[in-house]
Amino acid sequence: MPTWTLEPGHSAAEFRARHMMVTWVRGHFPNVRGTLVFDPAAPRNASVEVTIDARLLCTGEAERDAHLRGADFLDVENHPHIRFRSTAVEQLGPAEFKVAGELTLRGVTRPVTLDARFLGQWQTPYWVGNEDKGPVTRAGFLATATINRQDFGVHWNAPLENGGVVVGNEVHLTLDVEALRNPD
Repeated sequence: MPTWTLEPGHSAAEFRARHMMVTWVRGHFPNVRGTLVFDPAAPRNASVEVTIDARLLCTGEAERDAHLRGADFLDVENHPHIRFRSTAVEQLGPAEFKVAGELTLRGVTRPVTLDARFLGQWQTPYWVGNEDKGPVTRAGFLATATINRQDFGVHWNAPLENGGVVVGNEVHLTLDVEALRNPD
């Protein structure tokens, strides 16, 4: 079965969580790394391992980023990486899958299921500096999940009047992946 390497410059993770009961705060983790074993003709046998560098978190607001990287949230000093490792793949349609696995965040590992979609593959050039080292086969994937941050030990919050809170517990995750097929 073909093995693929996630291309960090074209793979990223994003999250969003409710803020002040009325809006969303969104964040981004660039340069997601990992490997994927995947054959479009036999997708149920696929597996994936993903590593996100939590220290690269960016919401566009420096003070908020520092707080989210700190001990109240991601605690990147002690847990610099977020990891996902698949345990099973269920095919729902020609390009739709449920990918069960284990997500490790802040040193806590919990089961998480990703809703995944295979976006296709294409032969492309592969530039290193000014030299085309291609062609290579690229494949695209999109995966989403919703987690409860409390399940991973992320408990910080502050109360608002009338029973509200500063930060919602549900965190919506999106993973955009571009992978390069390794030579056979």
